[in-house]
Amino acid sequence: MLAKKIVRNLLFLVSILLVGILFSGCGADKAATAQNDGKSEVTLKVGAALVPHTDILNFIKPKLKEAGINLEIVNLDDEDQLNPALQEKQIDANYFQHLPYLESVAKEKGYDFVSAAKVHVEPMGFYSQKIKSLDALPDGAKIAIPNNPSNEFRSLVILQKQGLIKLRTDVKNFAATPKDIVENPKNLQFVEVEPAQLVRALPDVDGAVINTNWILEAKIDPNSALFREDADSPYANILVVRKNDENRPEIQKLVQILQSDDVRKFIEDKYKGAVVPAF
Repeated sequence: MLAKKIVRNLLFLVSILLVGILFSGCGADKAATAQNDGKSEVTLKVGAALVPHTDILNFIKPKLKEAGINLEIVNLDDEDQLNPALQEKQIDANYFQHLPYLESVAKEKGYDFVSAAKVHVEPMGFYSQKIKSLDALPDGAKIAIPNNPSNEFRSLVILQKQGLIKLRTDVKNFAATPKDIVENPKNLQFVEVEPAQLVRALPDVDGAVINTNWILEAKIDPNSALFREDADSPYANILVVRKNDENRPEIQKLVQILQSDDVRKFIEDKYKGAVVPAF
């Protein structure tokens, strides 16, 4: 009898211990869930060009942090890889391009992307290490221009506005090359160059049409341009996401902060007209 009583008591104690462990485990799970819910933070990976894009994103990082969004900025040596990275879901958004450029590559590559926000414009300019004024541009001058379709067209339009060339009137879809020039009174020679290499090409040409971001990265004063496109340029740099991701709450919050008065003031104060807000 004594032995049976001891066994019953042991079984009772074991059952109490098991129930206690079970409930304590559930309680820990609930506490952990509650803690995670209270401190949940979403990470957004945004691929960006270095200047001014990364500068602007770094400026808004603290505001996003307050909103529960951890912004991770991804810089690649080759900016052309930022669209494939978005396509392959390595990043949540990218910020380095304008809409004409996106449209020029989207059809070819099959990207299903949308613009979530316009942020800024980098007025493209004409730079030279050999001449100090447009009047000094010699006949037969060698001019370097970007070789990607949208920026090539953009650079030719800038030269056309200065009266240096005239393009065919039926050019469409932001696509034109020097072959579309119908008037060239100075017999300018055009050298098509990778955009990132245009600054390096300056010593070898009489002038080059260069995006402001490459000028800023090279620490060249943008105001040294002999002429620049107007601030109302249609080439606003945009935040690009996969289609339907523009509806994600964290993307909408990013857009809200990117297009805030604080960001407007930051751009105006830091770049003093070399970069202008597009919102």
